[in-house]
Amino acid sequence: MQNYSILAVDDEPFNLDLIEATFYQHSEITLSRALSGKEALDLLQKQEFDVVLLDISMPQMNGIDVLKEIKSHARFATLPILMVTANTEKENEALTLGASDFITKPYDIDILCSRTLNYAKLNHATKKMQKHNRDLENLVNERTKKLQDALRLSKETEFEISARLGKASESRDPETGGHIRRMSYYSELLAKLYGLDDAESELILYAAPLHDIGKIGIADNILLKPGRFEDYEFDIMKTHAQLGADMLQTDKEYPVLQAGYVIALEHHEKYDGSGYPHGKRGEDIHLYARIIAIADVFDALSSKRCYKEPMALEKVLEIMKKDSGTHFDPKLIDIFLENIEQFLEIKEKYKD
Repeated sequence: MQNYSILAVDDEPFNLDLIEATFYQHSEITLSRALSGKEALDLLQKQEFDVVLLDISMPQMNGIDVLKEIKSHARFATLPILMVTANTEKENEALTLGASDFITKPYDIDILCSRTLNYAKLNHATKKMQKHNRDLENLVNERTKKLQDALRLSKETEFEISARLGKASESRDPETGGHIRRMSYYSELLAKLYGLDDAESELILYAAPLHDIGKIGIADNILLKPGRFEDYEFDIMKTHAQLGADMLQTDKEYPVLQAGYVIALEHHEKYDGSGYPHGKRGEDIHLYARIIAIADVFDALSSKRCYKEPMALEKVLEIMKKDSGTHFDPKLIDIFLENIEQFLEIKEKYKD
């Protein structure tokens, strides 16, 4: 049998005796008494009650004041308070302030018992449901965190695979592994600064390492040639864009591969149409590829290679600014130059 705890508040001991006698035969009810509003509030701080039976006409702190004080605390939001009083003038005010019911003295014993028990059961059921909801919420939060952790690990793994594939292509080229990570994070940052949301910027981060994957298909005698290319050699070298796109093309919903496809295919296109493989111009070049082009060239010019020293930052920025509108998207270059300090932080973090 469920036990219920009732608090009766009245400045007249005789009235409390009557209430106590009313519940005498109800063994499932434990009654506590308070002779003042202050005493009632003290008891409420010390123990849990299922229902409060509250008189209005009390000295010092009347029932309305006690009601206001109780309802000002969030922990008592669902606590049923039944006004048991002969003062009917305050009925509307009491109900407006949050009283659950209003029982007029002299009261019917059976009605007082029934209403009190009904509210006690309702409060107990409400608490039980609230606990169940909290437990369910905690379970959902726990499982959500596990899913988020799994998703984060999946994304990190996806990026790592993408980076290693990119590094596999770079390993046959006199560039460094640091180049892959720097230009990938440059690309993510530029995407965010341009206004893409976190999800799309992250997609560019994961796909960026695949930009030169097609170099795997270029013969060593051309890819590793230390000097300038002959025209026919450069024509062969340029095929790495299409080769990379062919490797990444998919009919299925693989967002990283789909983004990698357009990046590999178009990152050597130039804004004025003089790039390759298709001579696209302006915004006909995919935004992802326009972003990658800036990140790739900036890192290539500003980083050390086995065949060259890094170019001075001022010279790098001068060249990139000069190529605005020819090689690079002018809007993206402006954003890049205006936020160069953030790109330099990435450069320092992922230095070779």
